[in-house]
Amino acid sequence: MQNDPELTTVNNLAASRYEASLGGRTAGYSSYEEKDGRVTFVHTVVRPEFEGRGVGSRLTKFAIDDVRARGLRITPVCPFVRAYLRRHVEYDSIVDYPAER
Repeated sequence: MQNDPELTTVNNLAASRYEASLGGRTAGYSSYEEKDGRVTFVHTVVRPEFEGRGVGSRLTKFAIDDVRARGLRITPVCPFVRAYLRRHVEYDSIVDYPAER
């Protein structure tokens, strides 16, 4: 996994999604719904030309750290975010996994 120092991450509140940009281009995003002290991650996308560069993992870490810093809980509906959280048990105290379907 390559760590690109110019990768920037932001919470785009107006679009309800965390975004990662690389070289001035949107490399990926993670959409969420926020309600009643909870952030539900619903979908994460990394554009094909940016895959394999750690964009998804760095974006997800940024988003989860932001949610934790704001004192909110997480429900990971998105499979990518759910898999990330299962590998990073340090976030277990703020995660409520949805029932498996």
